[in-house]
Amino acid sequence: MEHVNGGERRLKGESDEPGWEVDPDDEWGVAVVATVGRQLKLRRETKGMRAADFGVAVGYGEDMVYKIEGGKRIPRPEYLDQADEVLGAGGLISAMKEDVAKVRYPKKVRDLAEMEAKAVEALSYANHNLHGLLQTEEFAWALLKTRRPSLSEDELERAVGARMARKGIFERSSAPELSFVQEEVTLSRPVGGKMVMRKQLEHLLELAQLRNVEIQVMPMDRWDHPGTGGRIQVLKFDDGTAVGRMDDEFGGRPVSDPRQLRILELRYGIIRAEALTARESLSFIEQLLGET
Repeated sequence: MEHVNGGERRLKGESDEPGWEVDPDDEWGVAVVATVGRQLKLRRETKGMRAADFGVAVGYGEDMVYKIEGGKRIPRPEYLDQADEVLGAGGLISAMKEDVAKVRYPKKVRDLAEMEAKAVEALSYANHNLHGLLQTEEFAWALLKTRRPSLSEDELERAVGARMARKGIFERSSAPELSFVQEEVTLSRPVGGKMVMRKQLEHLLELAQLRNVEIQVMPMDRWDHPGTGGRIQVLKFDDGTAVGRMDDEFGGRPVSDPRQLRILELRYGIIRAEALTARESLSFIEQLLGET
């Protein structure tokens, strides 16, 4: 960290930016950050500013300016806003924030979000935790804090942000058909404490009112169904293709072969039939809410 003017202003250096490294295995992310870095450098040099002076203007150390311009670090949103103002870019630099924000999400999460955004139908069974699309932000924070080894605050922020970004699926103009089957334990385990769980149950009731969303509960006394092997998810697309996965099948990897998908849909169909109906599930969640 650097000091300027006798310590009156502290510039953010690399030690202040944990978790903003570029994943070298994320080709798209590397390309985005490199492009943003080149644009920043070009505009700075066109403006006739040295990296050190520019750093002072945006509140970052010279070392960080060089790392961002060299595509080695992901710039924070406030860095881009400050750069836009200092360089007089008229909003063009600030507009890069959307793509840069996506780079911070793990590639596998980003890929899942992109697939969900294209799906016309989604089938989801969860036996251990609430499905990520159903979670409130507070619930997601509490749940992810149980990870071991523990996630840093920055990693938590990234993980929760990625999970919340996926919820845009509920706001699509061409609403997909969404079916969720949740084991009873995922609704009764008090993740985050009483108030967090109350808000979570209220959120489920709100989502269940949407015409394209069906939430069903699998009571704990119904054990003889093919969901004991873990989570199931199937995403179907407009062109007739689909992709799916199950924890204990096909190595847990996503599959698109029709024969493999048929197995997943067969299992999901049985699970869906064994669960409470959507109306019964709504009443069940309301009863849980009253007891929480």
